[in-house]
Amino acid sequence: MTPPLPARDRRLYRVCEAMHLLSLSRSVIYELIRSGRLRSVTQGRTRLIPASAIEDYIALLEQEAS
Repeated sequence: MTPPLPARDRRLYRVCEAMHLLSLSRSVIYELIRSGRLRSVTQGRTRLIPASAIEDYIALLEQEAS
């Protein structure tokens, strides 16, 4: 059995992990997903946020702040 990857090497995050990374509440994360501002994928019944989607969302926030 392989050990879990460190957080910085992961490519997919559960919603609760994305909440901690972005310092946002669960309801805000789901609203961002519904509005299309934060991309997500599903695997079975699990919703996952790609690391690239988190980076894209942060870049969007930085662009809007300019």
